[in-house]
Amino acid sequence: MNSSPLFLPLTLPNGSVLPNRLAKAAMEENMADAGQLPGAALHDLYRVWAQGGAGLIITGNVMIDGRALTGPGGVVLEAGTPLERFTEWAAAARSGGAQVWMQINHPGRQVQISMGGTAWAPSSVALDLGKHSKLFVQPEAMSEAQVAETVERFAATAQAAELAGFTGVQIHAAHGYLLSQFLSPLTNRRTDAWGGSLENRARFLLDVVRAVRARVAHGFAVAVKLNSADFQRGGFSEDDAKQVIRWLNDEAVDLVELSGGSYESPAMQGRTADGRTLAREAYFLEFARELAAVARMPVMTTGGIVRRTVAERVLGEGVAVVGMATALAVAPDLPARWRAGDDASAQSPRVDWKDQVMAALARMALVKRRLRTLRPGRTGAPVHSPFLTLVLDQLRTKRLTKRYRRWLGARAA
Repeated sequence: MNSSPLFLPLTLPNGSVLPNRLAKAAMEENMADAGQLPGAALHDLYRVWAQGGAGLIITGNVMIDGRALTGPGGVVLEAGTPLERFTEWAAAARSGGAQVWMQINHPGRQVQISMGGTAWAPSSVALDLGKHSKLFVQPEAMSEAQVAETVERFAATAQAAELAGFTGVQIHAAHGYLLSQFLSPLTNRRTDAWGGSLENRARFLLDVVRAVRARVAHGFAVAVKLNSADFQRGGFSEDDAKQVIRWLNDEAVDLVELSGGSYESPAMQGRTADGRTLAREAYFLEFARELAAVARMPVMTTGGIVRRTVAERVLGEGVAVVGMATALAVAPDLPARWRAGDDASAQSPRVDWKDQVMAALARMALVKRRLRTLRPGRTGAPVHSPFLTLVLDQLRTKRLTKRYRRWLGARAA
């Protein structure tokens, strides 16, 4: 038996158990079938991860509102959505014995203008991506009724995930999406009960957590993904994150995953907008160490981890679960190989272009192309051109956008 602490089980606050301390963290797959439903491609991908040896598998973000997607190939799960495809997805992902949590999300203002639909936000503050800003919508400040509707949507999606056979949900409050936007003073300029003080800015997240917890069984895990910081001057800070975790300590939260950044400051890809330098591997470990010290629930950190020695060091710093995303796209069986004593690593694709936004898009396109090629029995890692992959991804996105807009129009008819 492997004596590494990575392969010790972890009992969560709700009494359920992760078989080991390695997690497949969420990646945006954009692989939905028609109707924004999971299909054979996603089922096959998750069968690969199920056999890869991770103790926890977290899905790519599932949208709680079909009118607001991070990308046109996103999966949507709302009250009333047929669950058969989701049941098959959960069964495929659980086939190796891991816990499987659905990440649930609303993009807020981070919606491309080509998508149409709804871009709700705490305040009408548009994304600032320089010359690329025009690709995103001007958001609409939410009314109190829209806030209440969105809280209910998170709860309904969590309930549906449990009915479909998932063992938990992860509420996405990081990376500049809607809940993260409420937390940041840069994007939340409200003067009502949802803005101003950190207590007010955190109210939406805490209401979502309580609504979700009230709708699901005790043994069903409820987790939160939180930025350790936004890495933008004047944004959500490490001290803010520490206080939010203290508030989450008083809720029935089973795990907090710490990440960082947003579309404007993609720290989750190793780059920041405020000039701070992140480690080349385990980007957020310094922050996670400090935040884990105040957390009463287990803490997970994700960001650039590709080597077993680094993963073990993360656990040694007081973090309970090691999350890996891109590494498990490149080498989906990495946990199993580590358990067998193999010191294999998995290097992320590199794109060193001058235009950092385009370079980030190319890296994401390479990862998504890789995900689409993974099938049981077919896990080799071919090398692709970043430029050609980005072009193909843009063409695929246009095709999926047309399909999504037809679906959106049919819903509204």
